[in-house]
Amino acid sequence: MENWCYQRDTLRSIAKHYETGESLPEEVCLKLRSARTFRAGSELLRQLRFASVDMELHTKYVPGGSESVFDIDHRVGQKTHLIPLLPEDRFLCSLSHIFADDYAAGYYSYQWAEVLAFDAFSAFEEAGLDNDKAIKEMGLKFRETILALGGGKSPLEVFIEFRGREPLPEAMLWYNGLLP
Repeated sequence: MENWCYQRDTLRSIAKHYETGESLPEEVCLKLRSARTFRAGSELLRQLRFASVDMELHTKYVPGGSESVFDIDHRVGQKTHLIPLLPEDRFLCSLSHIFADDYAAGYYSYQWAEVLAFDAFSAFEEAGLDNDKAIKEMGLKFRETILALGGGKSPLEVFIEFRGREPLPEAMLWYNGLLP
C-alpha cells in the first residue's frame, strides 16, 4: 500500500519539517512524485529480463546442451534491453534469487505482485480518494477480502472478490508512467 505515500494529500500530511512542522512544499512534492517513475521503463525491462531468464532456465534449459546459461541470458537480454548487453556481462553470477533461493521459475512474481498492488490501489482511486465515506467502504472491503482471506483461498479468487474481476496490468503500467 505504498501507493498511498505518493498521493499529494498523504505526502503533505506525513512529510513535515522537523523543527517548524511546515508541510512539504508543493514543488518538492511534485519532484518526489515524478522521481517515482524515473526510468520505470528501463526497470520494467530489467525485471522482465530476470523473469524471462528464470523461466527459461527452469523450463527449457538442458545442461550441456546447445545453449549455456550465459547464452540464454544474452539472448533474452537482446529482447529486453534498449542498449545491448556488454559481451562480458555476467550478471547472472550474482542473481541469487534464481539459483540460491526457492524461486525456481517464480521470479516473475515480483512483477505480478506489482500488478496486483497497483490494480488494488486503483480501486481506492476509483472510489474517490477525497471521498472519506467511499474510502472507508473500500478499506473495509479490502480488509474483508485481501487481508482476511489471505492464504485461505487462492490469491486470484481473493483478488476477484475484492475487485470483481481479474487483475489488469494496465494499472501497473499507468502508475509507472508507461501509459498516458
